[in-house]
Amino acid sequence: MILITARVHPFLTDALAQKGMAFRYAPEIGYAELLDAAPEVTGLIVTTRLKIGRDFIDKATGLKWIGRLGSGMELIDVEYASQKGILCVSSPEGNRNAVAEHALGMLLSLMNNIAFSAAEVKQGIWKRDENRGLELSGKVVGIVGFGNTGSAFAKLLRSFDVSILAYDKYKFGFGNEWVKEANFEQVCRYADVISFHVPLTEETYHMAGTDFFNQLERKPFLLNTCRGDVADTAAVIKALNQEKIAGAALDVLWNEKPASYTNEEKEMFDQLVNRKNVLVTPHIAGYSEEAFFKMAKILLEKLGIL
Repeated sequence: MILITARVHPFLTDALAQKGMAFRYAPEIGYAELLDAAPEVTGLIVTTRLKIGRDFIDKATGLKWIGRLGSGMELIDVEYASQKGILCVSSPEGNRNAVAEHALGMLLSLMNNIAFSAAEVKQGIWKRDENRGLELSGKVVGIVGFGNTGSAFAKLLRSFDVSILAYDKYKFGFGNEWVKEANFEQVCRYADVISFHVPLTEETYHMAGTDFFNQLERKPFLLNTCRGDVADTAAVIKALNQEKIAGAALDVLWNEKPASYTNEEKEMFDQLVNRKNVLVTPHIAGYSEEAFFKMAKILLEKLGIL
């Protein structure tokens, strides 16, 4: 039985039904119920809601594969699953363009005070000089992580007459006439915009932290559309207070359940969202209607079901 633990495009369930494959659609399933169902599960489809670790894998003795809709495998113990002969696949190709477009939209909105001034107009406030913007054209954009979303973001930037510096610790030889390969220090030194597109690992946890902000030389705009803990929120707030960055566009946060915030977390959250030069969106960068379909289709193709 294939267990689907997240809301998916109907294309996915229709395809399974057409193939005569038994599945259970349980987008609200909790971890305790997931463990109870483990012995029956032969295939598992997940997003970012549930952690799939050894407890589940050991109980799921018939499990053949785990399919991750979207990108980022940090919630799945891929190494242990692989030792058990379980195939683990994801579908970052499905939502990379959606993430890139969202990142660009947030950047343009931030640089031109679009969201902030629009909110003012709704209150009957009409300010022009105070909301004068900046053009992206002519700027240096640094991209940290040149995988699916980083390269898609670079592709969108081509028409803006920008210089692109891209750093990826594990990729080389991807530079071309419009993307220059750079090291992390060069990105920090020369970029007017720095956008993070890395998976969350031990190496990238708080990658945008105090040391990173202390290296900056051009007061860049910061973009994070990958994982909240790639950026140290306290360090981001400090950098904003010290004017080390011009602004921040964040689609992801360290904790994406505001109702669960401690008083300290609530204070950090308020310090972010109440600033003119900060945009926070609710982890929707890779959540377009088109991506919803493409992630399902690509995942099924990788699993050999289509």
